[in-house]
This record gives sequence, C-alpha cells and structure tokens, in this order.
Amino acid sequence: MDELKGKVAVVTGAGQGIGRAEARALARAGAHVVVNDVGRAPDGRPAAEDAVAEIREAGGSAEPNGDDISTWDGAERLIGQAVAVAGRLDLLVCNAGIIRDRTLVNLTEAEWDAVMAVHLKGHAGPLHFAAAHWKELSARTGEPVDAAVVTTSSEAGLYGNFGQANYSAAKAGIVALTQVAARELARYGVRANAICPRARTGMTEGVVEGMDPAEGAADEWDPESVAALTAFLGTAYSRGISGQVFVVHGPTVSRMREWTPADEISGSRALRLDDIVLQRELLGTARDTAVVDFAEASARSGRLGRP
Repeated sequence: MDELKGKVAVVTGAGQGIGRAEARALARAGAHVVVNDVGRAPDGRPAAEDAVAEIREAGGSAEPNGDDISTWDGAERLIGQAVAVAGRLDLLVCNAGIIRDRTLVNLTEAEWDAVMAVHLKGHAGPLHFAAAHWKELSARTGEPVDAAVVTTSSEAGLYGNFGQANYSAAKAGIVALTQVAARELARYGVRANAICPRARTGMTEGVVEGMDPAEGAADEWDPESVAALTAFLGTAYSRGISGQVFVVHGPTVSRMREWTPADEISGSRALRLDDIVLQRELLGTARDTAVVDFAEASARSGRLGRP
C-alpha cells in the first residue's frame, strides 16, 4: 500500500511499543518516517536507531532523531529535521509517554512534573513548531497544506484512573489540546485527532492482566491495530475527520462523544443555595456515584481493561 508515498511523518516515542508499530505502519504505507526516541534498545544502542534499522530492513524509509521533545528546543530541532527532508511535514504523530504512578497522597512534585513534561509539553512543543511550519507553508503557496496530527491520549484521561492523577490529567489535557489544534489549524488545511489506545507495550506489560491471547484466539492487545488507525488518520481517506477522539482496541474503533448535559438545574432567576438543595438529585447525589474507578467506567460503557 502506498497511500502515504512521498509523505514525511514524525513519530515521537517511536523506539518501542505503540510508537514503533506506528512508525512501521507509516513506512509500509510509503512515508519517510523521522523516528524520535530518547531511550535505549536492549543492546544498548539508541532505540530510534534500532527502530530505523528494522524499517529499512523491511524496505522502508526512515531516519532517527534523539531529541528530547519535553523541551522546546528539542521539539524545534525535531520538526526542523523533518521539514528538511522535503521542505514540508505531512504527518505529526505525538506518542511519547512515561508513567510515574502514585496516589495523590504519595505523589511528588518531580513525578507530577515529569509526566506533564513528556506527555503534555511533549505534545505542545512539536505541535507548536509544526503549526508554525504549516502556517508559513500555506501562506507561501497560497493553498491548504493537507497535513494531519495524531495525538495520543488515554481512557484514563476520559474517566480518570486510580493512582494516576498525573497521567490522567496530562491525557485529559491532550484531548483539549487536540480539539484546539483542530479548530486553529483547519485554516491551514490541517486536521487533528486524538487516539486512546489499548495495547501491549512496555508500559502495560505486568500491569494489565489478561493481555496475553489465548491459544488460537485473536490478539486484541496487538499494537498493530493502533498503528493501522494512526496510518488511516494520516491518509487522504481521513479528510474531513478532525477534532475527534477515538478509542482503539484490537478490531474495534470507537468514536467518543464530547461532554453533553445529562441533567440541569434551572429557574427564572439567579440560583440561590436553597434552589440547588431542593434539586440536588439532579447533580448525581442520588442516582450516580461521583467517584468511579476506570474498570467500573469501562464496564458501564461496554469496554474492558485498563488504559
């Protein structure tokens, strides 16, 4: 398949796990992939170089990048390297992430800052410099650039997850950031969507139970399913799809719906405390629990597992 032939793509955190699967999928579709990662492969060499070697051995086109996208300077160098390939960037996939799981009472400032830096700032930096490139390119050519952004959120960012205040908050921020990008970058011909993947990676192995497929059964935790959706969102087939959030797990992709009112308290004048007390059932105190864990929220919506 060559739907991305001649395109230039960036994938952050692509040395392993979901990002590596995404980089492989984009290369198979014909894209030249700039593989970003700061980690190391098991043999000690840079993970980005290891992933690039795999792509090249399969006949694909890729180059490594070891910049730290949690810094503004690193993000700028990464986008600059991609643009230098052919004078443009066609697809930005923000995937890099870490976990520092702690309950709120045990969470340290350093653990909060580290997760925010890699996840949220690690999305905002590449998006900022990519947006500046697309604005300049659109102004210079007088035409929309026809580019795409795929961000990586999590169901933890949609529901909240016990012991993951930093991770859940960062992932929720990524959803909002993506929706802003979709609105702001549409004028340049750029679409932006977020994915919430469930897959077997180094971050989930040993943490999520039941990830190993039964003998002869389909592997619902294979990151290739996530990679397929990412590749689709980078192709021309996804034109007109923007500002959306997708949960992907094995053979299933679910488009999530934005917040909508469930119940309302209203009156003919400004609310007073008594008005709210009299209608307090509408605020969920009687019919809904205010605090649910991820597993319960997932079960309610027909989804199983942990992000």
